Amino acid sequence: MKVTRRRALFNQRRTSNLYRLFALALFILAGVWLILRLHTGEISNPFDPTLTSTRTVNSWVMEGEASFNAGDLPAAITAYQEATKVDPNNAEAFAELARIQAYSSRLLSNDTDRLTRLTEALQSADQAKTIAPEDSNVLAIRAFVLDWNADSNLDALRTDGQTAAKLLIQADQEALRAISSNGQNPLALAFYAEILIDEQKWTQAEQNIQPALQLGLQLMDIHRVYAYYLESNRYYSQAIEEYQQALLINPNLTFLYVSIGHNYRTLALNTSPGAQQTDLYNQALDSYAKAVRLNEQLKVLDPSPYLAIAKTYAQMGQFFAAALNAQKAVSMDPTNADLYGQLGNVYKRGRNYETAIYALQCAVDGCTPEISCKARNGCPAGDAGVTVIPLLLSPRSATYYLDYGSVLAAFSPQTPRYCDAAVRVLTLLTQTYATDQVIVQNASDGLSICASVIASQTQTPSPITTPASTVATMPTPGYTPRP
Repeated sequence: MKVTRRRALFNQRRTSNLYRLFALALFILAGVWLILRLHTGEISNPFDPTLTSTRTVNSWVMEGEASFNAGDLPAAITAYQEATKVDPNNAEAFAELARIQAYSSRLLSNDTDRLTRLTEALQSADQAKTIAPEDSNVLAIRAFVLDWNADSNLDALRTDGQTAAKLLIQADQEALRAISSNGQNPLALAFYAEILIDEQKWTQAEQNIQPALQLGLQLMDIHRVYAYYLESNRYYSQAIEEYQQALLINPNLTFLYVSIGHNYRTLALNTSPGAQQTDLYNQALDSYAKAVRLNEQLKVLDPSPYLAIAKTYAQMGQFFAAALNAQKAVSMDPTNADLYGQLGNVYKRGRNYETAIYALQCAVDGCTPEISCKARNGCPAGDAGVTVIPLLLSPRSATYYLDYGSVLAAFSPQTPRYCDAAVRVLTLLTQTYATDQVIVQNASDGLSICASVIASQTQTPSPITTPASTVATMPTPGYTPRP
């Protein structure tokens, strides 16, 4: 008997599935689209290597340390900024960035730029503290940055309501927190000593710097602060030795060479004229020259060593050499009104009163490109000069205001129109610094000259012009700030 096989019970017939076919077609089309886009470069292959490998935070930190040791502070700042981008929670990187930013402010030649850099340093220190609020090193560096921000010369530029006095109190409190967190931290002890020096608490400063020296002889900062303590107490020779110890650790920091030069120059000023004084001046010039050479190697435009050289030559009575170096400083930053003020002071001390008026005008009242070139004793070919924005009156700029007003008043018997500017500037000084006897006395001398000139004149004063070549008798030398 024939039995029919029942295959359907065990094997179903294959049938087409329209949904499956439609999905497969879409997949094929997507693959073709992707291949075409990869071929044209519209889409990157995720398995292709990146053009530049991602650097680690340690790599940036090592570059920052190397740049700092080489004396290239701008490059060190850039490296540490990159490190903080790679690891935004790295408190140590933010703290070191703040420290270097503060030190780099020594390379800046005007108060506006200096305040900007110190403000950036404080922002970095604040971020470090936000990440690690109890870290002794972080707190110590923040105290240091607060102390350097506590510069009364910057108060006229601040818009946040802070003053040097308030910032110094904050620095003191932060240093104490750092020491409380770790009493054996040499940086905390040294930076607290620096704050105490600025508070003129000499005994307490020494009590903190001595243990810092024992704990951190290998740290540049410790020797720098001890040198500052000795310098502040007029132990200039010992201060030079400590700055040199700092240079043994970090031999490429130009501001240390400048500090050594300042101490040699002060020693020379306090020494009787003769071979010893000349030798001290030459040692100061040598130290400043080392800073100049370092800056040239690093391609850093820092006018401060040239200004220091100019002041040294001026103290030596070599005013032509002084003017050349002051002019070189101005050429590095020709829009910087403070540099024109210092140049004008050199001209005035060298009895180049006519050119001094141009330079001091740029500092006090601002000047046009034409006047800025005259202030520099002529601009080089292709340089049409610059517009200079004047300085606000501050303890640092007061000497420029006094020099300007005094020179104008001295020339007013020959050029009566000078009294307009002289009276305005000298009156402002007497009102602002009514308790400063030196400023008031010198300003009063100039005002008396102009009072006599105005009384004898019936003509209306006209704008300032080039002064007569006759050398007038100058009032008492003007106020000179601490270098």
